[in-house]
Amino acid sequence: MSTGAPPDKSHAVIAPDLLLLAYRSGIFPMAESRDDPEIMWIEPRERAIIPLGGLQVSRSLAKELKRGRFTVTCNRAFGQVMAECAAPRPDEDGEEGESWISDRIVASYTLLHRLGHAHSVEVWDGERLVGGLYGVAFQRVFCGESMFSRVSNASKIALCWLVAAMKEARMELLDCQFMTAHLASMGALAMPQSAYLEKVEQACRPADFAPYVPLPEAFEALAAASSSPGKVIAQSLIHTS
Repeated sequence: MSTGAPPDKSHAVIAPDLLLLAYRSGIFPMAESRDDPEIMWIEPRERAIIPLGGLQVSRSLAKELKRGRFTVTCNRAFGQVMAECAAPRPDEDGEEGESWISDRIVASYTLLHRLGHAHSVEVWDGERLVGGLYGVAFQRVFCGESMFSRVSNASKIALCWLVAAMKEARMELLDCQFMTAHLASMGALAMPQSAYLEKVEQACRPADFAPYVPLPEAFEALAAASSSPGKVIAQSLIHTS
């Protein structure tokens, strides 16, 4: 017998096909809080991207990359990265803020990851996860969702590796959603949503016209190409910035 209670949406995943269609249309989901069962579909009027040839790498960051202190991986700990990104962070007043990454969003992107469309970049200090980011990939586009750092420069190192891997994969568009001071310092540019959608359309042209490889394969190639991949990445980014 039905109780008449509404269905529990807190862990009802967003269909992968719907998520990918949304991203191709310049739209992405957010929630009001961690336990919010509802989804808001966001279409910004202004979009932030980082040109793959325009990442700004400071001298101190380049030095950190060359040191090779951290190990950087792809898709080794997707769930951990999402959990870190979803953890509440202090607001401007120092109070614990709400996370827009709800349990429903975590479940949805975990499924998308299993299907090969969502990826994480992890930064490790020994066996300790100290930074990383995750996002959605389709064709030559990577839509960054969130990043975190537990030590200085960890998220920036993850971003440097992501850009280098995207170039290795022959991808073209790195979406950052909203402009922030942190992203601006790394070379992010703002543009109208209409201009962003034109870039998405260009990056989604058939592979016959411009072949590309999956992002995880590009990470493997970077890691295997040199005994000091961080040094190679730092030099390549400085030369193209």
